[in-house]
Amino acid sequence: MYQDLYFWRRIRRRILDDGESIHHVSKTTQISRFTIRKMLKHEKPIPYKRGTNAPIQDLKKKELPPTIRKKDEIRQEWMKLLYHLERNPSQTDIGSQIPSDLLEQLSPHPHNPRKRVLAILARQKGFAISAIAEHLGISRKTVRGYIGDFEATGGTMLYQPTMRKLKSDDPDLKSAVFSLLHEPPALSGYNRTTWRMKDLQQTLKSQGFAVGDGVIRTIIKDSGFRWRAARVVLTSNDPEYRQKLQHVQDILSRLEHDERFFSIDEFGPFAIKMKAGRVLVEAGVQPTVPQWQKSKGWLIATAALELSTNQVTHFYSKAKNTTEMIRMANVLIEKYQGMRKLYLSWDAASWHMSKELLAFVEEHNKQCQGELPTLELAPLPASAQFLNVIESVFSGMARAIIHSSDYPSVKAAQTAIDRYFDERNQHYKVNQKRAGKKIWGLERTSVDFLASNNCKDPAFR
Repeated sequence: MYQDLYFWRRIRRRILDDGESIHHVSKTTQISRFTIRKMLKHEKPIPYKRGTNAPIQDLKKKELPPTIRKKDEIRQEWMKLLYHLERNPSQTDIGSQIPSDLLEQLSPHPHNPRKRVLAILARQKGFAISAIAEHLGISRKTVRGYIGDFEATGGTMLYQPTMRKLKSDDPDLKSAVFSLLHEPPALSGYNRTTWRMKDLQQTLKSQGFAVGDGVIRTIIKDSGFRWRAARVVLTSNDPEYRQKLQHVQDILSRLEHDERFFSIDEFGPFAIKMKAGRVLVEAGVQPTVPQWQKSKGWLIATAALELSTNQVTHFYSKAKNTTEMIRMANVLIEKYQGMRKLYLSWDAASWHMSKELLAFVEEHNKQCQGELPTLELAPLPASAQFLNVIESVFSGMARAIIHSSDYPSVKAAQTAIDRYFDERNQHYKVNQKRAGKKIWGLERTSVDFLASNNCKDPAFR
């Protein structure tokens, strides 16, 4: 095909006489630009001969177009720049304008920002951005980004790796996911008792979070939950879930200085014996706990967490019943007798909402006569232990002093629990916070009343 003299001259005429570009001719004839440049250098096809090199004939009639000559000149200047930089960059005419640590990054090691440095040096030399992008094989936008980072920070940002922000790390998305998981699917229009992945994905999309199921799975897995426990841990089946949650949030949003809000629950009963847990051991040692042990006794710790001051009030009970709840109410009334109102919030256990307890609250409010604080109940939705903020405190206490323990007696276990709560209360007396971060580094969430909070650790039920 390329031995045809007529075809050869027609290609040369389109470029040299008609002024068409090499790129356009290559695109329309499907001939490579390398071959077209060869046609421009030779007036007629050169026969192939073995063992001999065809003579190179210079153009006699017309010179190459200015655009071609300009690209060749730029290419020669570029190769000249690389030649000097490879040998001694400090001796170049631009070496004094560039920091020495930047020039050191010209090592051909793949992890060094070689192209970034070359882009900066070429720009200082006067190369156009388009020429830099062409010779380095990157986009012009990337070149402008390198130059902008260098001008803004003096080159320090060129060494920083580009970190891609993960959707699963978005706090707003996490809050939206757990807010949905904590409420029944029926509230979002799905006739189901548990969430499906495609239902979660569709509901999040309607709220403005267009994410794939992989991102949702990552968020749930990183939080410590597993899909198999969704009906027990993650979802409340209370038909009045939103109304009760809104009621509690309204109370907290308008809590006065002479009012206190308490999150109340019981920890236990748990047996006093050797407990399993994570311990630090040397290589080759496997900690063991006997499956069958003789219990040294058992404990139930009833506690109340005051949310505005993060103070815990606790005592030990023999049973979980209404009598112990009335006892807790009396302890709080006596301890906070200078307050005007106390809000008592607990889960939907039967002894937390018994007729006897309601009668006690009503009778107390009638007889207090302004001398003692009045009581108001703020019950949590059913199966919503994730909203009971004191569960976060219990999880931290369990990890700190219950797991991996072997107390000799019930008294020793009580002493450890008392010390834990005393140290915690003293910490928040000195560092006053309505809601802190992870307490002592062991509690799994911040002490906030949020619909997206996961106060109860699924690993420690």
